[in-house]
Amino acid sequence: MATTMPDDEARVPRAQSVIAEPVIAAVAARAAVGVSGVVRLEPGLTGLASQVARSVRQKINGLAPAPSEGVRVTVDCSAVPSSLHVSVDMVASGHEQAGAVGRAVQREVRHAVADATGLTPQAVVVSIMDIDSYGTGAW
Repeated sequence: MATTMPDDEARVPRAQSVIAEPVIAAVAARAAVGVSGVVRLEPGLTGLASQVARSVRQKINGLAPAPSEGVRVTVDCSAVPSSLHVSVDMVASGHEQAGAVGRAVQREVRHAVADATGLTPQAVVVSIMDIDSYGTGAW
C-alpha cells in the first residue's frame, strides 16, 4: 500500500512511502495477542499456506519474519482514498466475555495500526473461532 506523506509546513506531498500488507498484519497480530482474554490467533488453512510462503521468502532474503498468523489485511487501492480492512481470527479465554474481548481486539488493532503506519483501517473484523475453557492455550 502506498501513501503520500505531506510536508508539515507547506502541506504539499513530499514523499511516498510503501507499507506492505504483511507489515500491517504483524502490527495487528501483536496488538491482538496483547489483549486480555485472547488465548491465541488462529491462522486457518489459507493463513498457514501464506505464512509459510512469506516466511520462506523472508528467510531467503535474510530477514526474520514477524508473526502475523491469524490476521489478514486487504487493501482496496481502486477506492480513493485506499481502504484498509483487517480480519483477525482468534481463540478467546473461557474466563472472559467473548464479545467484550472481540471489541477490545477491534479497538486495539485499529489504534495500533494507525499509530504504527498512519493508516486507519475502515474495518476490523474479529472472528472468535473457539473458546478455551481451560485458558491454557492447548487443545
